[in-house]
Amino acid sequence: MSLVKKFATVGSGTMASRILGFAREMLMAAAVGTGPVAEAFYAAFQFPNTFRRLFAEGAFNAAFVPLFAREIEANGVEGAKKFSEEVFGVLFTILTVLTIAMELAMPFVIRYAIAPGFADDPAKLDMTVTLAMIMFPYLVCMSLGAMMAGMLNSLHRYFAAAIAPVFLNVILVGILGMVWYRGAEGQVVGEALAWGVLAAGLVQLAIVWGAVRGAGIHVGLRRPRLTPNVKRLLWLALPAAITGGITQINTLIGTAIASGRDGAVPSLNLADRVYQLPLGVVGVAVGVVLLPELARALRAGHLKDAANLQNRSVEFTLFLTLPAAAALMVIAEPIVRVLYERGAFTPQDTAVVAEVLAIFGIGLPAFVLIKAFTPGFFAREDTRTPMIFAAISVALNIAVALTLFPSMGAPGIATASAISGWTNAGLLFGTLVWRGHWGSDRPLLLRLPRILLSAGVMAGFLWFAEDWLAAWLTHDALFVNQAAALGMLVLGAMAIYFALAFASGGADAGMLRRNVRRGERYPQPPIE
Repeated sequence: MSLVKKFATVGSGTMASRILGFAREMLMAAAVGTGPVAEAFYAAFQFPNTFRRLFAEGAFNAAFVPLFAREIEANGVEGAKKFSEEVFGVLFTILTVLTIAMELAMPFVIRYAIAPGFADDPAKLDMTVTLAMIMFPYLVCMSLGAMMAGMLNSLHRYFAAAIAPVFLNVILVGILGMVWYRGAEGQVVGEALAWGVLAAGLVQLAIVWGAVRGAGIHVGLRRPRLTPNVKRLLWLALPAAITGGITQINTLIGTAIASGRDGAVPSLNLADRVYQLPLGVVGVAVGVVLLPELARALRAGHLKDAANLQNRSVEFTLFLTLPAAAALMVIAEPIVRVLYERGAFTPQDTAVVAEVLAIFGIGLPAFVLIKAFTPGFFAREDTRTPMIFAAISVALNIAVALTLFPSMGAPGIATASAISGWTNAGLLFGTLVWRGHWGSDRPLLLRLPRILLSAGVMAGFLWFAEDWLAAWLTHDALFVNQAAALGMLVLGAMAIYFALAFASGGADAGMLRRNVRRGERYPQPPIE
């Protein structure tokens, strides 16, 4: 299977999840706008979601995948199964203790760490604590699920792990529809969504668990023991957790700072939902697929293949991400208006969320490049260097956010996130080059300026076309006219960008297909 097909497999699941996520946010914006219930739900959900990124997705994709793949090659399926059970026993114990501790400490944590700005509103603070306590066990499900997903990725079975997150949005959309039908409002809506998050975690865990069993590996629960393999995993996973969750860390910091101003928390989250579409479809897909592929190539001693994988991945991500970033910067307001402006969501809310989204667009290429650069370290079992760079970017994010938030509000936090993202990407790339892990690539150097030019021309088209269609895009226009105008903008921009990219040589389907076709060059033992 080619690398692009693997990206597409993961990306298609992520795309489905993100599209349903839009449906969820549209219903949520219409139901509660950017008011207290929205603020409480988004702040509460950030907490387990951040832990999930730090100790589950980031850590296991970075540390567990190379070690699991090495066990398969060294000791076969039985060795990999034994390693998985050792890890599962320790992980389950840690998660159980962490969940109990966090449930007991939740009022303190929410008040002083997650949403300190809510302290002046006791009702909002209490609602946030209640929702967070309901949702926090979601962490257990998602962390165990991330381990199963890492096993599936190592076995080249990407679909189940990619499609499982879709069910979070399926369940929440169903709950929002039921709440709307029954006419519920206020904290009832928030609590229904919180229970939906927990139910979704159980469903997602069941899906990947079943897929692992279907792949021929049955993971049992063992007494937790710190074996040499588990110690090695923890040594790699702790810094990898911080690195893999850098975007989520910055989001959590932004949420804590934004809690000091009414409406800022949901504004950031609604904008985040939009830019997470290209970030998830491209960036996450590349990160998930590239790590096991790169680790296999390096272990086999195929350094040229490893270099080609890295360069083709960056070429692929920039080819799809740069036009998306340009569109977010130019037509953020029509996008936000069509997606969210109805019910409790006002034109004033649109202006704020659109400004935040445009700034996130500036940082989008950096966030995606981080996903493409970090496997170059993780595949070599170096998780410390990216962790240091992540810490630098977090410190920079905090400093800039605290400086800009008093005068700019939510857009100041988005600006801090974009600056820290580009700083992190630059440090990662510079270190790979300095260590000789990233050689110059003539096709990439030739294509990149042409991709940039194509995206720039497309942005110019959007700038003028938005003015031509202004009468259809205003807040008092009919929704069908707004949606039609936005659709024309998007389709026209896509036609111009892809036509220019292929005509100028910024993209070449034939060469891309030849360069990323992997075949079964590094076969694994059969699963019995």
